[in-house]
Amino acid sequence: MAGSFAGEGPPSAEGRRDGPLIVTEDADLLDDLLRLCAAAGAVPEVHHGPPEARGGWERAPMILVGDDAAHRCRRVSRRPGVMLVGRDQDDPDVWRRAVEIGAEYVLRLPDSEGWLVDQIANAVEGVGRPALTVGVMGGRGGAGASTLACALAVTAARSGRRALLIDGDPLGGGIDVLLGGEESEGARWPDFARSKGRLGGGALEESLPALHGLRVLSWGRDDQVIVPPQAMRSVLAAARRLGGVVVVDLPRRVDESVAEALAQLDLGLLVVPGELRAVAAAQRVASAVRMVLEDLRVVARGPYTAGLDEQWVAQALGLPLVGDLPPETGLPSAQDNGVPPGGSPRGALARFSAAFWDLADAPGRVHVPARPGGGGVS
Repeated sequence: MAGSFAGEGPPSAEGRRDGPLIVTEDADLLDDLLRLCAAAGAVPEVHHGPPEARGGWERAPMILVGDDAAHRCRRVSRRPGVMLVGRDQDDPDVWRRAVEIGAEYVLRLPDSEGWLVDQIANAVEGVGRPALTVGVMGGRGGAGASTLACALAVTAARSGRRALLIDGDPLGGGIDVLLGGEESEGARWPDFARSKGRLGGGALEESLPALHGLRVLSWGRDDQVIVPPQAMRSVLAAARRLGGVVVVDLPRRVDESVAEALAQLDLGLLVVPGELRAVAAAQRVASAVRMVLEDLRVVARGPYTAGLDEQWVAQALGLPLVGDLPPETGLPSAQDNGVPPGGSPRGALARFSAAFWDLADAPGRVHVPARPGGGGVS
């Protein structure tokens, strides 16, 4: 399973990385590079030659050296992240200059503009391992998928993981309501519905409501907004670049936008109540989901009808079993008092979720058996 479980919170102001270093006297090339930096959300530092300040060359997250300035950078220290940039597609001496300054890449504009924007954004954001991204969906209506998604995200945040919860179900009533944050200031899906291309991870995180130690992207209270696949792709890609964990609450139907979300998941959890009709409905959901997502697992939920248990549910669906989702008494009244699903560390949902995060990245842990007598992950 891909993903990171590092217990890192959002970066502090002191931890933010500077923009790229641009070295050129070519005014036209500089205009192009400044435009690309702006598209990547970066503020560069511009010099006509290597910086005179001690450590200026070494500290920059990346360095863009114009063809015109390569001869002034021959004696600088060798380091990764140096790129030689120009426009002449047929320059016979470009590779010699690249070797002289230790450039990792030789870029010709405008052909390399899209790739360069991505590299600038990655360098500025300090991209490391992508977030472990988990999708949660119900085998039938009312299965408790949104409740589990909330509990997983809240528990991840409480453990010190960087956590982001995304509501992927426009008809679900708004996952921010489950967290008691429907009135919180911050961006919602309508603000991102027209997103295309690359979206900055830091900008996304800072724009969202902060609830119970995590960031939440939910739906507005106005008319339903259609989120195109391109917007879903941009938002989830930005969320994954932040690292930590991303939890996505998904509907049971699979349209183009949901398929785009499924394609970016590391793992899907299908919540299935222990009754025959729920299993039959879940089979149809699983069939559609597995056309896009390979790693789909079952979270069974009691009470079970006669002859059924969590093992039977998983076997009937032909999917690996994560465990039995235990009931949590007093959940509605707790929410009325501002305690979200998973908000009580000693609660059944929080214990289940904590065990899930502890085991989720262990190699080979496909089947996590239920705890005898009480349900849960063990």
